[in-house]
Amino acid sequence: MSTTTQDAVHVTAKDLHGPGVVFCPNPKMALWSAHPKVYLDVAKTGEATCPYCGTKYVLDGPAPHGH
Repeated sequence: MSTTTQDAVHVTAKDLHGPGVVFCPNPKMALWSAHPKVYLDVAKTGEATCPYCGTKYVLDGPAPHGH
């Protein structure tokens, strides 16, 4: 669990990889802060927190719907 306070990373539907999923670490993070890639479902509740680094992802706008 991270002990530092971070701002949330806001994502939109165009930032998602697959059905409502983002991955962490994201491409904008510094290489030194890398950890194993995890996929986080932000579509269910509109937000998700990375279990490794504590980064919170918030979905701005409507969640995409499957076909």
